Amino acid sequence: MARTVNSTLHTVRRVAFLDVAQRLIQTKGYEQMSIQDVLDELEASKGAFYHYFDSKQELLEAVIQRFADDAISALAPILDDPDLPAPRKLERVFAGIASFKAEQKELVVAIIEVWNSDGNAIVREKLRRLTSTLMVPLLARVVRQGMNEGEFQVVSPDETAMVLVSLMQGFQGIAMDLFLARQSGTIGLDQVRRSLESFTEAFERILGIPNGSLTLTDEATVLFWFG
Repeated sequence: MARTVNSTLHTVRRVAFLDVAQRLIQTKGYEQMSIQDVLDELEASKGAFYHYFDSKQELLEAVIQRFADDAISALAPILDDPDLPAPRKLERVFAGIASFKAEQKELVVAIIEVWNSDGNAIVREKLRRLTSTLMVPLLARVVRQGMNEGEFQVVSPDETAMVLVSLMQGFQGIAMDLFLARQSGTIGLDQVRRSLESFTEAFERILGIPNGSLTLTDEATVLFWFG
């Protein structure tokens, strides 16, 4: 019984560190946040911090990992719906991701700032690997369903999913640049829409379906992030 209690306390304490770190990342920014800031919020010692995390960067990665895990968990009902055709399921997956990011906008914006910092190349690479680890199996599942339904004209669901995730990662960088450009007022919404349409068209071609078959980003999402 003692081990169970200790395990529970360990989890609770670690979550507390993540909660405080996320709040500070959103309010102060990751670069401005210090480990001491986290310790002061929790009235904790450095020894307590290093019991859970090796560094400030590892703390950031744990915050992002939790965000990603929660996002994937939110998609489970969509993926498990046996009555939803693969193309619509793919749209719902993208809509679900967009909705989750919208709910966590402050954190997403803070992550964008980290992503664009020249000193965070290691973090960017780890984020790319995390995205692949989580998204490739998810998309492979949808692609496999689409193949079985005769909707998607591809050879291998796993390899196709890897290509789609690579496309997503490439476009993610473009989307961040578009977001920052819109913030500074240097581009118009039409340019954003054209980029999003090109991304969707690339998805359709890879899946072997007609142009206009998918809607991966709706107008409400465009206006929420780029309006």
